[in-house]
Amino acid sequence: MSQNKSNTKKSNKPQDQNYFEKPKSAKFKASRARKPQGKTNKPMDMELESLTVDTVKPTASKKPKTQSYKEYAKNHSEDFGKKQNQQYRQSKAQKNNSYGKNQKKYNPKNRGSKQNNQPAEKPPVRISFLGGLNEIGKNMTLFECMDDMVLLDCGMAFPDGDMLGVDLVIPDFSYVIENKDKLRGIVITHAHEDHIGGLPYLLSNVNVPIYSTALTSGIIGNKLREHSLPKPAQLKEVKAGETVTLGSIEVEFIHVNHSIPDAVGVAFHTPGGTVVHTGDFKVDYTPTWGEPIDLSTFARLGSEGVLCLLADSTNASRPGNTPTERTVSESFDNLFKKAAKKRIIIATFASNVGRVQQIINCAQKYGRKVAFSGRSMINYMSVAKELGYLEMPEGILIDIDMLSRYTPEQVVLITTGSQGEPMSALSRMAYSDHRKVSVGEGDCIIISANPIPGNERTVGNVVDELLKKGCEVIYESMYEVHVSGHACKEELKIIQCLTKPKYFIPVHGEQKHLRAHRDIAVSMGVPKENVYIGDVGKCVELTDEQIKEVKDVPAGKVFVDGLGVGDVGSIVLRDRKHLGQDGLIIVVASLDVYDGHVISGPDIVSRGFVYVKESENLLDEIRKVSREALDECANGNIGEWSVIKNKIRDAVSSLISERTGRYPMILPILMEV
Repeated sequence: MSQNKSNTKKSNKPQDQNYFEKPKSAKFKASRARKPQGKTNKPMDMELESLTVDTVKPTASKKPKTQSYKEYAKNHSEDFGKKQNQQYRQSKAQKNNSYGKNQKKYNPKNRGSKQNNQPAEKPPVRISFLGGLNEIGKNMTLFECMDDMVLLDCGMAFPDGDMLGVDLVIPDFSYVIENKDKLRGIVITHAHEDHIGGLPYLLSNVNVPIYSTALTSGIIGNKLREHSLPKPAQLKEVKAGETVTLGSIEVEFIHVNHSIPDAVGVAFHTPGGTVVHTGDFKVDYTPTWGEPIDLSTFARLGSEGVLCLLADSTNASRPGNTPTERTVSESFDNLFKKAAKKRIIIATFASNVGRVQQIINCAQKYGRKVAFSGRSMINYMSVAKELGYLEMPEGILIDIDMLSRYTPEQVVLITTGSQGEPMSALSRMAYSDHRKVSVGEGDCIIISANPIPGNERTVGNVVDELLKKGCEVIYESMYEVHVSGHACKEELKIIQCLTKPKYFIPVHGEQKHLRAHRDIAVSMGVPKENVYIGDVGKCVELTDEQIKEVKDVPAGKVFVDGLGVGDVGSIVLRDRKHLGQDGLIIVVASLDVYDGHVISGPDIVSRGFVYVKESENLLDEIRKVSREALDECANGNIGEWSVIKNKIRDAVSSLISERTGRYPMILPILMEV
């Protein structure tokens, strides 16, 4: 470094004499050590350090013409490159040792700014999946960063055929309740039951603000009024485009199209990076309500940098694009013309406000009155009309009790039951169990919905019953009376292209949907190792370096049966299934309190096993072997109730399986006298 010729004075000495090789006095050396060379205000050691890392370059010389550029570069830079890399690594190690000592605490308001020259140390982002993966419904996801948690959606699911007697299924809230001190709020994307149905049960244990758009907030409030909550809910109304701060997490709401108005996607701006969740969405450029999806915001987020994208996978296996809602309007218009002399009954989702508006518009055009059937339908339409999301022409709405005052061609009945639910209005009409509406010839019934996976059989049964009664039944596969509210392959590609995420997690769907969405992301350039397919109860940790699974969180299904929440478990369902398949045998006997001998009985009660009047001989044999088992226990001085009951079960079960090949539930009831 002392050989910097720019800082030396010109000399008159001959050019072949090396001035710098002359011996120097001790006084000269001390003077050179005290005074920094060149015009600089930096200390000598700082200047040398910066030169070592940034400014030292190999001495330039002319490239021999006989050598190629690659050979020349290799010969002249190999030694210097090794030395330069070694110096750079040493300098970087020194900086890393002191990294973070002078870092400022993260402030969400400074997101995107370049106020700090040093990069802030980013904390990890954790995502816990409490529902909505490998299943349809029950959507619930927890986001966590720096001891702040935000819950996205809190839905429910309908019970399947094995959940006998269960009314609905909600997520396991235990992990959220354990960490309620960290929970800063609940964010709801839209007002479908698979996203809000579990809220009343969670809010009985946790009371935090709920952020949602106007229609969603109104429907949630209407739902919560039906439940006696210990504290009033904190409903916070937001608009698409707004941002709220929940602890260290900024939540930005993005307008999307769906089968219900006021649906939003969400961007979580955290100290660890931005995580985008689309919610349920599709790309509709001509929606029946509101504006098209806000693709510009997704593009902006992509340009700023998206750490992870979570996107709706429901239609990931469907090619092309989801049709616009306006195609349904054209189909309704044609069907209204075709059914000019018939009563029209249309079954659709109660939450599909846009679809109901289309039906009302057609009814007005053809001079028909409109009536609603189904409690949820009436509740949704009341909220939508109150908030201005449903335009109801004056005098078009009538009460269902007034249907008999009009001829069939003068009315349209909009009802629930598009999924064949046993207690829904359409199902009760099909099985002649509706108190106010009887269907038959002269009725045109339109099912304006797709069966949710798992409901195909129940919908098919309802359609069969309606056809048996002489009704004309029209459903989605016959005419375009329904379009999905979920994005197909090409729309999912648009979101991938705009957001350009580093990591991708497909959500909302069964395994086949999640894997199909993974393939789409990989085809769009996301590395396969950066795509994560999770399951309920899994938790992932995201950093700039990796996405990895961490310890599982408590999660699962909680059954709601009547007023009971969680008191019906797998054992109860197993017993119900056993009873439903094989029936019940009850053995009742009174025993002497002193010696255990039979005083009266045993009496045999059969339910769902055999018809008693035709099986008296079999019941006598059951009574006989039960008496023998009781006498054996008494003679052997066996007084333990559990042992006595097991002996009765074994004896009766062996007899019944030998005689009938069946395995009913056997329930001994013993009393001491």
